[in-house]
Amino acid sequence: MWRLSSKGASGFSSSSTAEEVTQGIDGSGLTAIVTGASSGIGTETVRVLALRGVHVVMAVRNMAACREVKKAIVKEIPNAKVQAMELDLSSLASVRKFASEFKSSECIVCNMEPCTERNYAFLSNNAGIMATPFMLSKDNIELQFATNHIGHFLLTNLLLETMGKTARESSKEGRIVNVSSRRHQFSYPEGIRFDRINDQSGYNRFSAYGQSKLANVLHTNELARRLKEDGVDITANSVHPGAITTNLFRNISFFSGLVGLLGKYVIKNVEQGAATTCYVALHPHVKGLTGSYFADSNVAQASSQAVNTELAQKLWDFSSDLIYRCSQNS
Repeated sequence: MWRLSSKGASGFSSSSTAEEVTQGIDGSGLTAIVTGASSGIGTETVRVLALRGVHVVMAVRNMAACREVKKAIVKEIPNAKVQAMELDLSSLASVRKFASEFKSSECIVCNMEPCTERNYAFLSNNAGIMATPFMLSKDNIELQFATNHIGHFLLTNLLLETMGKTARESSKEGRIVNVSSRRHQFSYPEGIRFDRINDQSGYNRFSAYGQSKLANVLHTNELARRLKEDGVDITANSVHPGAITTNLFRNISFFSGLVGLLGKYVIKNVEQGAATTCYVALHPHVKGLTGSYFADSNVAQASSQAVNTELAQKLWDFSSDLIYRCSQNS
């Protein structure tokens, strides 16, 4: 990344790492769920949260890879409290199963001890896919929209009651962090193709990715509004982690060449990429701040479509109806 990066109001910049933005913060007694935790910035988010004493539940599709990640984290941080549970965000049934098992006292994680901590403080919706060819999910929803938005939308809604109860009983603010992208500015012209979500005609894999990332910001803003209206002590914010060399780009062949040519100047490493998520999840300066969009560990400006309240409300209703229709057809 750029060697000389200007610091924002938070005191951090694009070159700050997740360890740096959480330095001195004690997360003991807090619990977090991190989706997509078996690679990339998800893994680094788990590692740094564990380093700060947070009990982390890794919600992942690839359990074998997750066990290796957990092993490496525990080797580095012997007192780390890290557990793993299976979650496929492209499957509504898997999301429901995860939420049910998380709240159940009978849940066994990673073939280890029963998970006795059912309350939590943070939810990091980090998992995602990018620029895939046109495909439908198991529920017949365009795959990027299904994985990046609908799965996280349902997961968040299923866990809100437990999270709200924890906030009330502990008098500690809950935080939801949705990992979006600057690519949210480059969706389809209409923003969200409500009438053509599953239409292969006119499908563009980059615009579809932008659509799903726009949905992340819109979901965050509407969620923040509803939580505030209901007086629930939970904040919801979205973040742009930056361009990072992770397997998110596995469907873009030319990107590896770009990284080789310009990587050290314009591409973040995973330590820097996880910084904004960890900052928004843990830093005391973010307390009470909700419905904001962050980049480089500072409040940033989202697109005009992303701050459109009517579009956010329409997306919420559309997502709820879509999930209901899928449940009726399953």
